[in-house]
Amino acid sequence: MHKITPSSKIANLRNSIKLPWLIVTLLVFGGLIKLGVWQLNRADEKIQRLAHIEQLKKHDALSIQQIIDISQQNTKNQAESINDLPVEITASFDSEHVFLLDNQANKNALGYRVFQIAKTPQHNFLVNLGWIAGSVNRQILPLFKAVSGMHTFKGNIRKMERGVVLQEQTFEQITWPLRVQQIETEKLSPLIGEKLLPFVVYLDKKEQLGFAKNWHPVVMPPEKHQAYAFQWFSLAIAWLLLMIWASYKNSTTYKNNKGHENEQ
Repeated sequence: MHKITPSSKIANLRNSIKLPWLIVTLLVFGGLIKLGVWQLNRADEKIQRLAHIEQLKKHDALSIQQIIDISQQNTKNQAESINDLPVEITASFDSEHVFLLDNQANKNALGYRVFQIAKTPQHNFLVNLGWIAGSVNRQILPLFKAVSGMHTFKGNIRKMERGVVLQEQTFEQITWPLRVQQIETEKLSPLIGEKLLPFVVYLDKKEQLGFAKNWHPVVMPPEKHQAYAFQWFSLAIAWLLLMIWASYKNSTTYKNNKGHENEQ
C-alpha cells in the first residue's frame, strides 16, 4: 500500500494551486497594464484637444446658428464637432430662472457655477457665467445679482459631460435660483417651459460679464494622466515580481521539505 508522506501532500497541494495562482497573477497583471494603457490614451486625447483649442483661437467666432448647422452636419459625433468652438452672440438674459451647479471648487473653497438662460429670437441656451462662493450652511443659497438685459459676448461651446451621481436628479419643489447636481438640458427644459439647446456657452475669460471664470477646457492635464500611467505600470511590475518571488519561495520550501524527507 502506497504510503502518503507529508512531502507528497505538499506536492499535491502545490500542484492544485499552481494553475489558479498563475491565472490570478496574469489577471491582476493584465488589469494593471490595461489601466496604464487607458491613462496613456486619455493623455493622448487631452494633448490632441489642447492642440485643437490652440488652432481654434486663430479662427473667427461663429454664431449660434452656425454651431447648430455644424452639429447637424455631423450627427454621429456632434459633441466632438462643436466642442470648444468659439462663438460671439448677442442675446438677452433671463434673470428669473437661474441654475446653480453644486459642489464647484475654487482655490480650496466650495461654491456654485451660475448658469443662466440666454435668448435669441430663434434659440434658448445656457451660459456658464462663472463661480460664486457658497455658504457653510448648505440650506442657505448665496446672494448674487443675476445678469439681465441684452448683451453681446464671446465664449466657447461645451458639451456637458455627465459626472458621477449617486441618484438621478428629480425636481419636485422648484424654487429659484435652483440648485442642481448636473447640467442636463433635457431635464431643465421642462422647468422653464422652453427647449434649451443641448450645449452650454462658457464665457470667454476676458469678458467682464458674469462672475469668477476659473474653468479650464481640460481639467486634468496630460502630464497627470501620464504620471498615473507610470504608477499603474509600476504596480504591474511590482505585482509580477512579487508573484515570481512567492513562487520561488514556495518552490524552495518544497525542495527543502523533500530533501529532509529523503535524509530520513
